[in-house]
Amino acid sequence: MMQIEQIKVGPMAVFAYIVGCETEKEALVIDPAGSERKILDRLRTLGLTLKYVVNTHAHADHTCGNRAILSKTDAQLVIHEDDADQIRSGKNQAFSLALGKKPSPKPDMLVKEGDSLVIGKETLQIIHTPGHSPGSICLYGTGNLFTGDTLFVGAVGRTDLGGGDMGTLLLSVKKLLSLPPETRVWPGHAYGETPVSTLAHERETNPYITGFR
Repeated sequence: MMQIEQIKVGPMAVFAYIVGCETEKEALVIDPAGSERKILDRLRTLGLTLKYVVNTHAHADHTCGNRAILSKTDAQLVIHEDDADQIRSGKNQAFSLALGKKPSPKPDMLVKEGDSLVIGKETLQIIHTPGHSPGSICLYGTGNLFTGDTLFVGAVGRTDLGGGDMGTLLLSVKKLLSLPPETRVWPGHAYGETPVSTLAHERETNPYITGFR
């Protein structure tokens, strides 16, 4: 059974996630960007061994807690190959420092469309969803979709940062809509009316989707 812990972290209302296999007690953390001690304490409480830290994209508001988590575990840092250089850029390092964090180390593992991450008996598929950034990804498994800054509850990610493009982003969102409608949507920020949604609900209510459906 997949365990999911949603934790709001940092000054920009980022949602970090602990995703674990209840049977084998392995886990990954998605987008640690604050409250690193709380994340680590929760992993210990749940008896989970951290295998991966996964960034849905390279922006520092999602990656600035990488170093703190990795320094206390044997986890590998995972990011899409198209954002691998950006995570260590001068702009991202400066943003991390401005947030009171140390810049992210370089990634250990680069992923692409169709790759998978296995934690115990759970598998999360990598879906490449460029638009917010060139290497943005979502992770899908067991009826759950972790969408980073691609899809929010009632909105989509901004595209006015380096490498962003609204047309590309909307194509990525359209690709996500091919997944089962009951799929739970776990967004990268606490911007919506609820902390979790479904693809069916977003299809019917999200103005960025209803506009092109």
